[in-house]
Amino acid sequence: MSDKKLIRIGLIGTGLMGRTHSNGYKRIGDFFPDLEYRPVLQAVCSRNPEKVQAFAEQWGYASVETDWRKIIERDDIDAVDICTPNDSHAEIAIAAAAAGKMILCEKPLARTLEEAKSMVEAIEKAGVQNTVWYNYRRVPAVTLAKQIVDSGKLGKIFHYRANFLQDWTISPDVPQGGAATWRLDVDAAGSGVTGDLLAHCIDTAMWINGGIKDVSAVTETFIKERVHQGSGEVKRVGIDDACIFHCHFDNGSLGLFESTRYARGHKALYTFEINGEHASIRWNLHDLNRLEYFDHGDESVVRGWRSILVTDSDQPYMKRWWIPGTSIGYEHSFIHQAADFFESLQTGEPCQPTFRDAYETQKVCEAVLESASSRSWKDTGVVWEGN
Repeated sequence: MSDKKLIRIGLIGTGLMGRTHSNGYKRIGDFFPDLEYRPVLQAVCSRNPEKVQAFAEQWGYASVETDWRKIIERDDIDAVDICTPNDSHAEIAIAAAAAGKMILCEKPLARTLEEAKSMVEAIEKAGVQNTVWYNYRRVPAVTLAKQIVDSGKLGKIFHYRANFLQDWTISPDVPQGGAATWRLDVDAAGSGVTGDLLAHCIDTAMWINGGIKDVSAVTETFIKERVHQGSGEVKRVGIDDACIFHCHFDNGSLGLFESTRYARGHKALYTFEINGEHASIRWNLHDLNRLEYFDHGDESVVRGWRSILVTDSDQPYMKRWWIPGTSIGYEHSFIHQAADFFESLQTGEPCQPTFRDAYETQKVCEAVLESASSRSWKDTGVVWEGN
């Protein structure tokens, strides 16, 4: 350990993402021992003293804070990891950048394009290393999909379609606001499935298939009013429960995206399929270690969809894990992104997606919401550089 350069982490937020990130940091030393940099779980912050103390003891953080500003003020914090609801991303990130801290931020980057722009400007002015946790890029089968597309095996791309389906908000008794259901509160979240779920689909799509030029969208809020956890009052629901949009990519292909929290029977069904002139590929989060591939160049008597089990050591990330044929899971995508961040400190290269990359995804989300509101096509203004 003495030859490692230690990066002291200040984690803000102790929910699901705080857990996944903490697990990622803790596994790096075991499975990426060659990395020059190593995370240290220095401090964790949450407003509830009992909760944050219990989290620190469970995950091994050396100290606790109940005010995120204290994390940023501390000289013994090198990197700030933002795992809070969306309404505080901008304020925390801008303050952390001004203090010269490295920043890792949960997705989406912000609630609005204006907030996201201010965050990018602060990061780039400060010149600090940064990344946004669009973790699905780091699922080995998804990374392999990008490698296949980049190789040209699919040929010209015609279609990209994706969906992300859940069912957890169907009951009208589910409240909005509070620690568990802030995603249903427009003031905290900014949007509903567009920022929470479709942002993942959009990031993956542009990473694999290039920039999205314009969109035409439909959104729906099925339950118009819910009790707010904070006030106990019945308030109008301002987020989108469901969204469907189609689009044009820069490469001339068409895109079709759908997300909802009202698809009974689906807890986290994230899929994408890409159709090219020579071949097609598709992936399903529920079977995340497999990538399906169809090659029209195969002999007709054996032509069909093949299932590629992504567990071999020559496939993305898998040399770090077990023997061929044995699987890894959702949590490994966060370990991979954390490891890539620390590797970027060695190479000096950006750890993608950066705040600038996530800003381009935010442009698409904003255009989607504007399109649905105006019932018209909207240009995104995306400038995608293949990140």
